[in-house]
Amino acid sequence: MLILLIVICVVTAVFRPRFVEPGNLANIIRWTSLYGVMGIGVAFVIITGGIDLSIGSMLALVGCLFGVTMAQYNLPPAAAICLVIAMSTLLGLVYGLLITKLKLQPFVVTLCGLLILRGLARATAGGSSVGGFSKLGYLINYEWGSVPVPFLPWINEGYWSFHKWIPSRGDQPGHFALNDAGERIGLDWYDWVPLHPPIIYLAVIAVVAAILLNWTVFGRHLKALGKNEQAARYSGVRTDTMVIISYMICTCLAGVAGVLFSIDIGSVMPSTFGNFYELYAIAAAVLGGCSLRGGEGSIIGVVIGTAILRVLQNSIEMWSIQELEFAVVGGVILIGVIADEIARRIIAARRARQEAALLEKQTA
Repeated sequence: MLILLIVICVVTAVFRPRFVEPGNLANIIRWTSLYGVMGIGVAFVIITGGIDLSIGSMLALVGCLFGVTMAQYNLPPAAAICLVIAMSTLLGLVYGLLITKLKLQPFVVTLCGLLILRGLARATAGGSSVGGFSKLGYLINYEWGSVPVPFLPWINEGYWSFHKWIPSRGDQPGHFALNDAGERIGLDWYDWVPLHPPIIYLAVIAVVAAILLNWTVFGRHLKALGKNEQAARYSGVRTDTMVIISYMICTCLAGVAGVLFSIDIGSVMPSTFGNFYELYAIAAAVLGGCSLRGGEGSIIGVVIGTAILRVLQNSIEMWSIQELEFAVVGGVILIGVIADEIARRIIAARRARQEAALLEKQTA
């Protein structure tokens, strides 16, 4: 998947040099961070073999409640944030109980949740948009630092040259910019890309999630549950508890994402806010290596999968083919998943041959 991300970036930069403008790269990083929070949450559910289709509606409800509690009930922002995240986590508990105790299918439970939460969001907002997030803009837009990235000026301003290039306009052909002495204006070999708080949020959540998934008993039990629930139960794994916790993690991070998206966008329209976000979160997790059959997944893979989707959407805007957005995104996801599955099978077959050869050697 990392190769696919690099290919998309290189191809877009070659034909659309504006892609590597520092401001554009900063926006890609910011939106990748916001979507990545959702993707990590849904990864925990997918690893158990479940699914959550209500994330978009969850974002809408969280955003509406967040704005209403601050505007109408004068709740401090910190208290409002804690309240809506606690509410979203509680909804995950409800999902988990319905799935484990009543044995309902995750698809049905979360599909109903999608409809119910969207309706509650509309009722909370009274059919109008909810605002009042501008005072919290520093949580998203504050520029806390920057990182030097080599060769950006050569691509962006030089159009793949060491000197500043003026593109053609009308009848005037493109030409190199000249100084007063008639010499070409040289470009620096690097540029600074600004960084904003969302990258910190994603980094912290990703590190904690990776530790939880890869270096704890909880993570091992979660993967065992996804591979074979019955075998995990017979091995002493409390499968119902694991499923409930995974849904609580998913909805908790959806609540965090809802708060961040509300602040970033500045207003919440309950009928449209968060539409299709659950599909992007699921697609990012699947692109990142999470198997819909359960039992497999990595956090770094989810982050890379999210970056692929955001870079791809940005590339579509650069190419001005927004009408083909869903077709292009769907096609790339399908190609990526097929390639990843083929690679997995090749690796598995090679490993099986090596194990068979080793066994034959030991018995000889």
